[in-house]
Amino acid sequence: MMRFGVDEAGKGPVLGSMFAACVAADPADLPDGVADSKTLTPARREELDAHIRDVGRVGVAEISSERIDAPDTDMNSLTVAAHARAIAAAFEDASLDDPPAGLCDAGDVDEDRFARRVASRVSFTITLTARHRADEDDALVAAASVVAKVARDAHVDALAARYGDVGSGYPSDPTTRAFLAEHVERHGDLPDCARRSWSTCDDVLAAAEQSSLDAF
Repeated sequence: MMRFGVDEAGKGPVLGSMFAACVAADPADLPDGVADSKTLTPARREELDAHIRDVGRVGVAEISSERIDAPDTDMNSLTVAAHARAIAAAFEDASLDDPPAGLCDAGDVDEDRFARRVASRVSFTITLTARHRADEDDALVAAASVVAKVARDAHVDALAARYGDVGSGYPSDPTTRAFLAEHVERHGDLPDCARRSWSTCDDVLAAAEQSSLDAF
């Protein structure tokens, strides 16, 4: 039976896409040092990502900022969709004699509900469980966290190449907030990559409007 792990990166930023990754492999084949991506340097994550792709099946799914802002959805549902799409991508064209079994890093307060929702979105039969902080103690979920974070990092690098320094994209990052404020001041609106439904964007727009009023 093939085993797999799933995790996502970029759920909380105010800029750019969220990414989910699925890694299906024999855990014994994973490279030494695979761990929760947040504990690794960018260079180490990239090294591990390349090795993981050599020894296992990898699927990555992207959820754009435009989709995140859509009024007909929510982050829990989008995380479910991202996990399901990553699983489907990892097993595309695979010959499955038995249903693969996997573990997701739970994206819902109810772990069992999250697993059921993800499994229901996959077009083939899987055995799936979910657990909070699974990326901290399960090698396959940790591997998935690495792959997802590398995809997210590459996405942020592409945004920086287009807009200049955007920081990490997280609301708590002063560089990110300064980028948003400067973009609104210069162009009169938020950049296309911004998650407009985030309160951070409301704050930036309100501050720009107040600044404009104060100028009179």
